[in-house]
Amino acid sequence: MTAVLERPTAVLVAVSRPWFWPVSWVPAYLGTVLAGHAWLPDRADVPRALVALLVLGPLIWGAVLAQNDLQDLRSDRANPRKSTAPLVTGAVSAKRLRMWYRWIALTAVAAALYVGPLFVLGVAGVLLLGWAYSVPPLRLKTRPGWDVAVNALVVGVVSPAAGWAITRPPWEFPWQFGLIGLLFAAALYVPTTVTDLAADTGAGDTTFAVRFGPRFAHRLGVALWGAALAFSVGCAWLDVLVPRSTLVPQLLMTPVLLAGYAILTRRPTITRMAVLSVLFGIPTVGFALAYIG
Repeated sequence: MTAVLERPTAVLVAVSRPWFWPVSWVPAYLGTVLAGHAWLPDRADVPRALVALLVLGPLIWGAVLAQNDLQDLRSDRANPRKSTAPLVTGAVSAKRLRMWYRWIALTAVAAALYVGPLFVLGVAGVLLLGWAYSVPPLRLKTRPGWDVAVNALVVGVVSPAAGWAITRPPWEFPWQFGLIGLLFAAALYVPTTVTDLAADTGAGDTTFAVRFGPRFAHRLGVALWGAALAFSVGCAWLDVLVPRSTLVPQLLMTPVLLAGYAILTRRPTITRMAVLSVLFGIPTVGFALAYIG
């Protein structure tokens, strides 16, 4: 088993962190559902959708996380959560990881060409943001506020817009959905800066939680989460994007979701964030059911 895990292919997959792939797949899928009013894209769009899954999953995450691992090695060595990262364990060298990054990034852009030219621009934009997030001199990870904004933009806006763009022009993407996604993604990212607080502090990385502290991070997260829930309820009240039929269920679920977030993120851990994601999935599925009809 150890020999299998040390093979280059297995190490490459480990670098891309398969458990991260759904972070972009789920909002991208919602964008596809939104564009087509159906659970699955039209048969003619299926090949492009499958290639988009490949790009938005292993390729994008492989490139972004390879770059991140190269720049975060110092803090990762002091972070128990990163103790099994291939670069930390020595399963891959920094030189090879740089080479992998170049090839994965080029493959992502080349594969995106099959989906469409505007999809290519989106992929290139995500790769650029990933570089700006990790690499000096910008290194937005260490610029409090920018670290949250970059991740929220990519996950909450770019990913669903990419799913939408598989079947419809990106400029028709509803801004209301983008704003809801941005707020929810920001609320989900802020607590993750708290989970790595000790390691980032030790490495001298001034992330959001390092700069403002876990208490303020928690309060801001609750405010962002509450704003997203309120805006979604408002859309349902006006019957804009969010079907009015979801209004009563939303009004019932909003206090539960708000309390769940406040409790689970007070002392955030990976397990608690996973539980929060499952809790958030309930109204998300309800929205999709009502939207498709």
